[in-house]
Amino acid sequence: MSRVLAEGVDAGVAAHYGDPFREQRHLAEDVGVVDRSNRGVIAVPGADRLTWLHSLTSQHLESLPAWHGTEALVLSPHGHVEHHFLVGDDGATTWLDVEPGTSAALLGYLQKMVFFMRVEPADVTADWAVLSVIGPRTAEALARLDVTLPAEPYRLAPLPGGGFVRRMPGLGADLLVPRDQKDTVIERLDAPLAGIWAYEALRVADRRPRLAFETDHRTIVQEPEWIPTAVHLEKGCYRGQETVARVHNLGRPPRRMVLLHLDGVSEELPVQGTAITLGRDGRPVGFVGTAVRHFELGNIALGLVKRNTPDDADLWIGETRVAVDAHADTDSDYGTSQVAARAVPKT
Repeated sequence: MSRVLAEGVDAGVAAHYGDPFREQRHLAEDVGVVDRSNRGVIAVPGADRLTWLHSLTSQHLESLPAWHGTEALVLSPHGHVEHHFLVGDDGATTWLDVEPGTSAALLGYLQKMVFFMRVEPADVTADWAVLSVIGPRTAEALARLDVTLPAEPYRLAPLPGGGFVRRMPGLGADLLVPRDQKDTVIERLDAPLAGIWAYEALRVADRRPRLAFETDHRTIVQEPEWIPTAVHLEKGCYRGQETVARVHNLGRPPRRMVLLHLDGVSEELPVQGTAITLGRDGRPVGFVGTAVRHFELGNIALGLVKRNTPDDADLWIGETRVAVDAHADTDSDYGTSQVAARAVPKT
């Protein structure tokens, strides 16, 4: 099978294996395996790990039960998003898997905040890898590893060779596996391989934001709709909490994430950060996040636009006309407050 490597942020994993649209269909209609081993992994063992992370992040973690997970953010003092990561706790260690290339910066921040807490955060990316198994037949693939897919989003199940399976909302499951066992695990799953292009196409269609793609240095948590999955509105103080509470209680955020349909005239997809303008040569009202070719929807993209931009506005990205998908809202299978409530039990 021919493999074409990804470039840029996702360098180090396959972009596709020869037929990106076929790979998307496997993920959407059957099952497929995506190598996401370019993600960083930070391990946080220690008796104080959950209360410590609780104090530093946007999520309620101090009462997180063993073999549960969630999502969380680290914010700046002004409430801007600095880090996003997936969380899993196995009863002895809390595992954070993060965007490629961000583990060093996150670890540096965590190490500065240790003080006298009983925690030992460490970058273990060299030893652990992330895989994603996606599709309606995910449970069948996991059964070949002698693992049962957890019944609820963000719940974990241990893998026989070490690591865990974490069920994800609407997208199958993520696996944290020893890096030296990655190829063996992929072989035992006995499911078609899909590249990161296919994964990203489904992510965009599902309106799920990605750090540094649908965010910039000014992004606050409400703009890319991270409230339902990565922010707990009833927990105590943490860095940036004042901005989160003020925007939630007093008004809407200045920008909103939208799903855009591109007219398809140009064969080139717009690059991340390209301006979205009101009119072909008009004023900028936002920027493009991730643009993809979807096997059913055609060329689509996520963008961040000013909140007062009407859904029927005459929007352009360079020479490409775009339309806002007004039917894509936050009440999807992925972005619901009920999912967040299940992910992190309240005390």
